[in-house]
Amino acid sequence: MKFVDEAKIFVESGPGGNGCISFRREKYVPRGGPDGGNGGDGGSVYLIGSKDLQTLYDLKIRPHYRAGRGKHGKGKKMNGRTGTDVTIPVPLGIIVLHEDEPLGEILKHGERLILARGGKGGRGNACFVSPTNQAPRHAEQGMSGEQMTLKIVLKLISNIGIVGLPNAGKSTLLKAMTNARPRIDSYPFTTLTPNLGVLRDNISNVVIADMPGIIEGAHEGKGIGMQFLRHIERTKLLVLLIDISSPKPRDQYTTLLNEFKRYKRALLEKPRIVVFNKIDLIDEVPHFKLREKMFYISALKGTGIDQLVKHLKNENQAKAG
Repeated sequence: MKFVDEAKIFVESGPGGNGCISFRREKYVPRGGPDGGNGGDGGSVYLIGSKDLQTLYDLKIRPHYRAGRGKHGKGKKMNGRTGTDVTIPVPLGIIVLHEDEPLGEILKHGERLILARGGKGGRGNACFVSPTNQAPRHAEQGMSGEQMTLKIVLKLISNIGIVGLPNAGKSTLLKAMTNARPRIDSYPFTTLTPNLGVLRDNISNVVIADMPGIIEGAHEGKGIGMQFLRHIERTKLLVLLIDISSPKPRDQYTTLLNEFKRYKRALLEKPRIVVFNKIDLIDEVPHFKLREKMFYISALKGTGIDQLVKHLKNENQAKAG
């Protein structure tokens, strides 16, 4: 299924049913009177979180959602049926925007968010009987439903995010550590959308996301731009992957941190480690002095992977505890 992390949808709740004007007139039954029933409430439109979804593709191909209208009231004080609700399943981590203002978000499986509330049903004339008005001849109209165009934005929720410049070996590392089968090639920007893999752990599964390659100016929309940076906001631990065989590996490290800072400074406060990849391509491994914990690996050959995986599992367990 195609990965889609942004979609626009139109939602419309159902209008309420009208109240009924009716009078009881039955043969051999004395003392008739008003018996008009109430209209049913209109159906509402909801979002519901599903851990089984990872993309907004379904919303892209079906952008319109309408709930059922409430039925009109009838005589004999028969109330109209409530309109059918519409529930739209979405992946965890979505944010709902209306005219660029946030309406809410969904972060947990089964969590619900109402988008458009159904119109209230009108009252029938039986509700308006009073000592001074024994035979009311009016009833309420059902209220209209709500309708609006909304923007749904997905920010992936993962335990660990692998970030780096194009061709740093992110997808190869994800494949080496997990059950994922991402597309791998020798040219830049092979990864155009985040890939997810699961690192099996005795306590809990660790979800790892391989993010599209970042370049200088990504915070301004260059390369994958905002689409990349958005997905690391909810990542609990960042793995900065550096190609140690490049002419200036330290510049890659600086570029990543600068882009984080310019996009949203809070990204700099996330826990992170630095992983130098492709040590199999150089004769002598240089050792850098950085504030983060560092690992030297070859994702292609498997060198250093066990040590890295052990550290990631320990970090996940510590955060879970």
